This record gives sequence, structure tokens and C-alpha cells, in this order.
Amino acid sequence: MGLILAGGLSRRMGGGDKPLRRLAGRTLLERVAERLGPQCAGGLALSANGDPARFRAAFSGPVLPDTVPDHPGPLAGILAGMEAAGRAGLTHIVSVPGDAPFLPVDFVARLVAAAAVEGKPIALAASGERRHFTSALWPVHLREDLRGWLASGERRVGGFIERHGAAVASWPVEPVDPFLNLNAPEDLAAAETLLARVP
Repeated sequence: MGLILAGGLSRRMGGGDKPLRRLAGRTLLERVAERLGPQCAGGLALSANGDPARFRAAFSGPVLPDTVPDHPGPLAGILAGMEAAGRAGLTHIVSVPGDAPFLPVDFVARLVAAAAVEGKPIALAASGERRHFTSALWPVHLREDLRGWLASGERRVGGFIERHGAAVASWPVEPVDPFLNLNAPEDLAAAETLLARVP
């Protein structure tokens, strides 16, 4: 199952739901789903709190609220995704941020291969010198440990990854960084010029 993380507060974008911002006439959410959906046999879900109806025009899949209190960040969304996948009999989820519209078309396949080759439970993406902790493959069997991690007050995605170990799959940043996050209005404007270069 593919999980799109849309729980951030989007302060640098001026508030609101960043995945609903438009890039060349289409929402970031639509663009992320279009890139990720064909790679996920288990379908797509969206991690977001509040009224799910606000996403319906851009996303037809399930919207998963956090299952732990106090909105502790992306790991809470990943936990909700793991739990939903477990109920569906799935063994893994892949997570991506809702503001990364240039995802590679081999994202899931390369994460699965990296985890298998390195014998690690988690696999995460990297581009250039940067690791992308929320662009990752997660085994559903870690859900109880993740619930305990959050209950203990831990919030760091990198900390949970270090706890279990992760393989890394790397992509080049040219012609376009496939994990580029669009965090501010000027990023959206710059991204429009990159669209034609996305493989």
C-alpha cells in the first residue's frame, strides 16, 4: 500500500493543506498519486487529520487520521498506514510526502530490492547526499513497536529508522531531484519550469 503523508501544517506555504496547492493546474496530491499509484498493488491511502471531505476532489482513496493522540508528526501517519495495511492483510507500506510531485517511477521496486539485498526491515530513499526518511518502505510487523515508540514520547523518524536499521536506495538529482519537496510559494513557481525535465 502506498501512503501519502499530508499531515503537515504548511506554514511556509501560508497555511492550509500543502498537497492541495496547484502545480501547473493540478494539485500536488494528484501529481504524487499519479506517480505512486501504478507502483502500489495494494492501492493508495492518504494520512491526514480533520475533515477528509476537503481532499475528495483530488483523491478518491481512504483518508487515514492519526490513531494516537496529540498529532506527533509523520510517524503517527505511518503507524495509521501500517495498521490499515495490516487489516487488509498487506505486509508493507511505502510512504511519501504529499509535496513531492516528481517521485521516480521505479521508487517502490528499488526500495523493495534494496531491503532484500541488504537484509534490512526498512528501506529509504536518498538523492545526492540527502536521505529522505519519510520516502520509505516500512514492514507492517513493526506497527506495535512504532506504537510503543510514540507512546514513550519519541517523535523522530530518523530515530525509529536507526532503531531497526534501513537499506538505502539512491537516485541522481539530475535532471530533477525526484524527492524535491515544495515548501514555499516560490518553490511551486520554480517547479513549473522543471516539469518538462521529469523522466
